[in-house]
Amino acid sequence: MGAALRCQEVQTARVESTSCVRFLARHLSASLFGVGVGTLPGLEGGPGMILRPTPQERAMKVKDVMVRALAGELSWLQAADLVGMNVRSMRRWRRRLETWGMEGLVDRRFRPSSRKVPGRVIAWILGQYKSRYQGFNVRHFHAVLKREHGFRYSYSFVRQVLQHGGLVKTMRPRGRHRLRREPRAMFGELLHIDGSVHRWLARSPEERASLITIVDDATKQLLYAQLAEAESTATIMEALTAVFRRCGLAQALYSDRASWAAHTPVRNEPVDRTKITQVGRALKRLGIEHILAYSPQARGRSERVNRTLQDRLVNELRIHGIRTIEGANRYIADHFLPGYNLEFGRAPSDPASAFVSLGSVDLNQILCFEEERVVQKDNTVGCEGLRLQVPKQRGRTTCAGLSLIVRRHLDQSYSVWRGTQRIAMYDSRGRLPAASKKAAPPTPNFQTGEAA
Repeated sequence: MGAALRCQEVQTARVESTSCVRFLARHLSASLFGVGVGTLPGLEGGPGMILRPTPQERAMKVKDVMVRALAGELSWLQAADLVGMNVRSMRRWRRRLETWGMEGLVDRRFRPSSRKVPGRVIAWILGQYKSRYQGFNVRHFHAVLKREHGFRYSYSFVRQVLQHGGLVKTMRPRGRHRLRREPRAMFGELLHIDGSVHRWLARSPEERASLITIVDDATKQLLYAQLAEAESTATIMEALTAVFRRCGLAQALYSDRASWAAHTPVRNEPVDRTKITQVGRALKRLGIEHILAYSPQARGRSERVNRTLQDRLVNELRIHGIRTIEGANRYIADHFLPGYNLEFGRAPSDPASAFVSLGSVDLNQILCFEEERVVQKDNTVGCEGLRLQVPKQRGRTTCAGLSLIVRRHLDQSYSVWRGTQRIAMYDSRGRLPAASKKAAPPTPNFQTGEAA
């Protein structure tokens, strides 16, 4: 029993002795090197806060302790306890002292990185954004710096500089969770067409225009983009004509339910499929499927393109001083579209093209305004306030009572057809050319090339 008590007293004394040594070493380290904040018992005034030494001061004190250890005055274990590190770290510090001298003991945490971007570059970025590119989003600003100034730093670095400078927001709004639709596989398999009304000309802020765009679903390429006074049947037909003549006929067209696309008797209700629009008639005749969307979220790809254009195109038109729709359309076709497609375009998953060659199809006779009219007794037909005189036809005493098709083309000219036979052509004022006032011979079918 007595031996057990003596053993317990010895163990308690060892613990107390070890704790005392650790306590003294900790406070000695704090007093020498500023490692932490301590409260010494028996001192009045409460906790004593010790200021953190500079890296050079700490290096000098560590050097003094290591010199004493090298001289044999201290063991390396005691030296490690005094500076507040383990023996393994002390060995590394000893090698640094022997290799680089005093410089090797300076704390490298407080040194500037060797890869740090110079301050003049940061100042130049902020100056460029404030002076010329105010309002650009970060990705657009970075692309312009690379294209026009040979900038070589990353997008993330530019974003951090602008965010720390308070020039752009640091968070994006989050929407509801939606499922992603996989893009079509082939180029020309599906086209998105849309019109975006916006103040596109920053130099003329009072003028609002509509940007008509056509985007390929598979490649994200912007195939058409032109400003117009309004999104109308005529501007949509002009856009489709330009793309079809350059690329061929697509398989499907995706759009919203604008008045040119469908007839909707009640807002947000299903469309009336029995009433076909002029564009719908033309697409049906060309064999192109017309898909209608019932929400902006369903047209997510075209909506994202519109947001990108409202951000980028407006700023580019502004810094180039463009004030007119005609000047903007020239800039878009010659400069903006190639750069946009180079940055955002991608290769389709299927390298084959879904566009079909036009062949003998005459788009001028399909993408137009077409109405059926009955010839009056004076051999005229009415169209949009004009009276079109039907010339005398070979083999007929009069054309009165005939049902004819009157077409108004995109160049504002007119033509009158009976089936596949063209009866006459007219200028924008409804006047017959001099050569057409005589009896008109049958014309060939514009699709097959055969005589009617």
